Amino acid sequence: MLHRTLIPQFKVYWKLLQADLPQVDWVLFYAVVGLTAYGGLMIRSSELTEKAGDGWQHWLFGLIGTVIALMIARSRYEGLLRWHWLTYILTNLSLIAVILMGVTANGAQSWLNIGSFNIQPSEFAKVGLIITLAALLHRNPASNLLSVFRVLLVTAVPWVLILLQPDLGTSLVFGAITLGMLYWADANPGWLIIMLSPLISAILYNLLFPAWIVWAVIIGLIAWISLPLRILSTILVVAVNTMVGQLGGVLWGLLKEYQKDRLTLFLHPEKNPLGGGYQLIQSRIAIGSGELWGRGLHHGTQTQLNFIPEQHTDFIFSAVGEEFGFIGGIAVLIIFWLICLRLIIIANRAKENFGSLLAVGVLSMIAFQTIINISMTVGLAPITGIPLPFLSYGRSALLTNFIALGLVESVSNFRPRKRLY
Repeated sequence: MLHRTLIPQFKVYWKLLQADLPQVDWVLFYAVVGLTAYGGLMIRSSELTEKAGDGWQHWLFGLIGTVIALMIARSRYEGLLRWHWLTYILTNLSLIAVILMGVTANGAQSWLNIGSFNIQPSEFAKVGLIITLAALLHRNPASNLLSVFRVLLVTAVPWVLILLQPDLGTSLVFGAITLGMLYWADANPGWLIIMLSPLISAILYNLLFPAWIVWAVIIGLIAWISLPLRILSTILVVAVNTMVGQLGGVLWGLLKEYQKDRLTLFLHPEKNPLGGGYQLIQSRIAIGSGELWGRGLHHGTQTQLNFIPEQHTDFIFSAVGEEFGFIGGIAVLIIFWLICLRLIIIANRAKENFGSLLAVGVLSMIAFQTIINISMTVGLAPITGIPLPFLSYGRSALLTNFIALGLVESVSNFRPRKRLY
């Protein structure tokens, strides 16, 4: 009898809430909530034999995140413009606190112990960075080098603090957010390529030197075309790429063996099938065994027999591939594509640059994490510890993504209303 009373009341409250949020993108909202619900289902399946409660926790924090997102969507996002430096300071202070008194797990000191919960400030720092950069680029678009340098300087502080933990995955996400927002703020594409060039040089110089020579010529031409003081700029860019390439070899020698394995074993995991390559090999077997339609929920042998370590976190997509097959994997990709499409639409419809940049920052964060996470489960990218948004277990990551959802829904809700005539 109770449900007969509660369900009609819930429907009434839900209609009132929708009326209070007239321009919220409900397609985006339902896609995210649906992915989160599905994530809880797959987490439970991956831990079925262990009787763990992470799936229930995922659903609980998803519900909390949904409430937070709706509350943020009702608030005017423009108010963050006045508080972006405070947001930036709090973000950096939380990262410093992790270094001073953080809890170490899986080789990284990335968590703060608050009561019975471990909070990961680097996850919330993603949203803090998006807000800060959106405010800066709103006032000073990236059409000049001074504005670009200002953005890079602001990004460098939390980025270094995260590297000190060390958390390579989150530092890469910071880079993706920064580049995506700079591009949207009218930065010259050549400048963005030059920013990425030292990383590419560090790889090519030490692995394939002839390819590095070709790359040095290409990056020199880009510098000549896109930068002022052509001769000086070209010489400087090529020199920096050369020095970084040489430095890359030195730094590589300083890495521990397990760190090297994480970066290179995805190319040939069979070289260490019982060590660093084990997780990837088992993930490939799981996804391949799912074939077209999958083995069915709770019927994946790799998943149910716990062959894949920590599958409920970074490798949750392998459970999807095994138990729901190629069709299930494609369905997840289509939903992520829909989420990214709606974020682009919100960015284009925003009433000003600040809201548009917020949406693009969230888009960069979600798209990059999705691409890298799925790529690493099938052996196309190194294992970097980047979770799959809304699907992987991780309370801080899930709440961060819902806070980001609330921000973009606020941008959508407070855009200019369409005229009826």
